[in-house]
Amino acid sequence: MKVRILGCSGGIGGRRLRTTSILVDHDILIDAGTGVGDLSLAELALIDHVFLTHSHLDHIASLPLLIDSVSDLRQKPVTVYATAATLAIIGQHIFNWVIWPDFTVIPSRERALMQYREIVLGESVRLGARAITALPAEHTVPAVGYQLDSGAGSLVFTGDTTVNSSFWPVVNQIVNLRYLLIETAFPNRDRRLAEISKHLCPSMLADELKKLTIDAEIHISHLKPSQIDLTMAEIKACAGARRPRMLYNNQTFEF
Repeated sequence: MKVRILGCSGGIGGRRLRTTSILVDHDILIDAGTGVGDLSLAELALIDHVFLTHSHLDHIASLPLLIDSVSDLRQKPVTVYATAATLAIIGQHIFNWVIWPDFTVIPSRERALMQYREIVLGESVRLGARAITALPAEHTVPAVGYQLDSGAGSLVFTGDTTVNSSFWPVVNQIVNLRYLLIETAFPNRDRRLAEISKHLCPSMLADELKKLTIDAEIHISHLKPSQIDLTMAEIKACAGARRPRMLYNNQTFEF
């Protein structure tokens, strides 16, 4: 399994900042933030599956444009996987004919360009030898994280989340865990904002990582563009024993 980070920022600004999206091999997206826009048209046309962590704009911004852009290049619909609550939100507020056409009925229900598939917490979707499992997340809207399992190894992406006691017992049972991608959206001075918006700051991250009982490389996502250096310095001070690293656009993981 090859994982390429298309975007991992908490915002935009400059050539290196793209919001959350992860390309798995050539045919799967985990979230569809602005990083998707850096793919070529040929690469976009190969995407068969999109797994959404939640409905916030920085994680779905490119999804409507993706479906539209490849509409005449594909013979089968793009399948969008998410919880029932997230699918209901994007159906009501995005693919509603007001913000964007409803591609689940275009050009017809029988030959739709997009189809929804509901997932539930703990469910694994198998695509060939690959398994993608929805994990608990705690955010301001219904949300999940994902485990990507090749058989030889696993990568876990928390998505957007705050303190989450139900997440760690599940992760600690993943015997082939290689990589943990975890968010930290705010510096410590904005801890109250992190709590209200259900994100993490470095001191909260440090407390959460104490619950991890197995070894894994830890990479930090969702840093706010104007606060990257400050937040990473605070992470080093608070959680340095775990050696967390900043996640970068176009970083790849193979396992």
